[in-house]
Amino acid sequence: MNAAQRQEIFSRLRADTPQPRTELEYQSPFELLIAVMLSAQATDVSVNKATRLLFQLAPTPQAMLRLGEEAVIEHIRTIGLFRTKAKNVMATCHLLLERHHGEVPSTREALEALPGVGRKTANVVLNTAYGQPTIAVDTHIFRVANRTGIAPGKDVLAVEKKLMRVVPPEFRVDAHHWLILHGRYICKARKPECSRCLIVDLCEYPAKPV
Repeated sequence: MNAAQRQEIFSRLRADTPQPRTELEYQSPFELLIAVMLSAQATDVSVNKATRLLFQLAPTPQAMLRLGEEAVIEHIRTIGLFRTKAKNVMATCHLLLERHHGEVPSTREALEALPGVGRKTANVVLNTAYGQPTIAVDTHIFRVANRTGIAPGKDVLAVEKKLMRVVPPEFRVDAHHWLILHGRYICKARKPECSRCLIVDLCEYPAKPV
């Protein structure tokens, strides 16, 4: 795939969704951080159901610690790995207060030092909360990047690095959201809906309908 094709792909995605947003519900960088931590191996829908009441009760690190780990467990019990996630949420809240005055840091190094926060979570927070041009490669983006030929790679880090090289600068802030939405609703894992695809003529997927 060449630069002109990628330019056209992202131009079409932007024209279709000029202001893409995460489907996680949040009101602050702290709520976004917790929601993304909870979303590992879970759907955004399931996370939103769990966090609506949780965030009403605990919208800050201080309030989350006051609520307590057992109460957090009860709120997120419907989400996979809920005990481990609750423990990480508590530990992260402690560190936010100890190291960052209760604020969510805006650097990768500081974010990845928090319990339960890896590179993908850090990228989401940096991009969505702070507008930095990062691309968090999840299963949807990994699939779309490889299937279409936009940025093929053997693992998520390879795909992320290639996307950061080949996505035109004007699209980098929103590329993460466009690719996730495309993978979630059009370029699905089992059966991509090529008949509804905006970029089917530019896609290099060998099994797409001719």
